[in-house]
Amino acid sequence: MGKPDADGPGLPDLPPEWGRVVVPDDASALAAEAEQIRRELRAATPPRGRRPAARSPLALPLLVLLVAVLATVASLVTVTWPRAGRTTPEPAPAPATPPAGLAGRPLPALDLVDAGQAPVPLRGLLPAVIILVDGCPCPDDVATAAALAPTGVTVVTVAGKRPATAPPAPVGTVLRPLADPAGGLRAFLHLPPRPGAATALLVDRAGVLVTVVPEIRSAEDYRTELAGLAA
Repeated sequence: MGKPDADGPGLPDLPPEWGRVVVPDDASALAAEAEQIRRELRAATPPRGRRPAARSPLALPLLVLLVAVLATVASLVTVTWPRAGRTTPEPAPAPATPPAGLAGRPLPALDLVDAGQAPVPLRGLLPAVIILVDGCPCPDDVATAAALAPTGVTVVTVAGKRPATAPPAPVGTVLRPLADPAGGLRAFLHLPPRPGAATALLVDRAGVLVTVVPEIRSAEDYRTELAGLAA
């Protein structure tokens, strides 16, 4: 049996904070504690011949540089990545304007063609409101002009290669669908066709160009001049 070693005679005094120390009679009773201490020592002591890996002095600066590069790349991707639902509106084309000096000039003696490709002298249809529909059929604009045209004023639609289908004309209004395969009328006006828009020319009975409407937006663009063609 063990006995209190701290109370035995002849032994040095032990620190009081150790408490009561009991020394067993058989040393094998301490085998478990000894094995635990050996395991702790082996874990705390590195293997022989192996040194702890030394940290490179450049490791920290390289890490900081890598983080900065990643942050920069992330910000660039965020700025340039296309966002859903966000589109850049295209600028609206500037409205066409007729060349200066067209009003008051005589209409050239052009021959257009009808549905059967027979020539039709344009000056033989005057006075007339001529609607160029090579950029847009625009049947509503044609129908409006036909409804407003005074008696005796011809409504002429001019397409590109073949005459366009014209809407029904009101009673008493002459509506002539023609074509201008050579593009002579556009060349005279120096106004190229614009998609989605029709161009109107108002010519009096003497063959003089009264006004040019590059893009018809409403009947108010030519109503007054159209009424004056019947004079």
